[in-house]
Amino acid sequence: MQEKRAKLSVVLMTKNEEDKIGDCLEKIKWADEIVIVDDYSNDRTIDIARQYTDKIILHKSMDNHDRQWNIGIENATCEWILHIDADEVVPVALRKRIEEILLDSKGYDAFRLIRRNYFLRHWMKYGGWTTQSHLILFKKNSARCIGRGIHVKLDVKGKTGKIDTHIEHYPFKSIYQFIQRQNHYSSAEALEMLTEDSSNKIKELNYNLYIKPLKLFLKMFVKKRAYREGMLGFIFASLYAWVHFLKWAKYWEIVNNKRLV
Repeated sequence: MQEKRAKLSVVLMTKNEEDKIGDCLEKIKWADEIVIVDDYSNDRTIDIARQYTDKIILHKSMDNHDRQWNIGIENATCEWILHIDADEVVPVALRKRIEEILLDSKGYDAFRLIRRNYFLRHWMKYGGWTTQSHLILFKKNSARCIGRGIHVKLDVKGKTGKIDTHIEHYPFKSIYQFIQRQNHYSSAEALEMLTEDSSNKIKELNYNLYIKPLKLFLKMFVKKRAYREGMLGFIFASLYAWVHFLKWAKYWEIVNNKRLV
């Protein structure tokens, strides 16, 4: 007789993900429930998603990602929740490990794992991008998403364990896509910075525009050994240094425009 496992809801947040959502959903269609909170996509995201679930909730994000995630969590009906992004893929090894946890969580209420990050479809083993652990699996009543804007995290009540395998993360399949997304994120981050201590931020402008981008490049390319990825590593480190510069340049632009008004 097969041992009964706990049920699993997968919660995703989407916005114009037609180039990724199919791969993501195909790999998690074995779950008991899929809940999607969509920020009014205007591409084929919803059409593709309907092939896998009818639980699609339309809600305007306004860059309040914590609210989007919590709507998904609140509408999930299973005991456990797998909290992933549309650009993530659950490999077979991770599915097997999750199913083991659903049979016996050994007293844990949530689990972390390492993302295997891909840049232009290439696994970035070096560069420091794959070292952070992420909390993605938890009991429904044990976690909520907290934070503000695009900077959010899961707040867990209970015992957290670690999954000894990875999830595959494909955030940027082209440089164009990288620049397009970072252009949006950097604008949101620059606006968030205005709500913080502006006097200190203005004092930090020169450092963050002239020096910090170079330090970030050297850290990723040399210290974190992105050079071992060849030209791709150089491009990767350069782009991430540029993202920091872009955020602070936009902050300078906002502050400067306010002074001129």
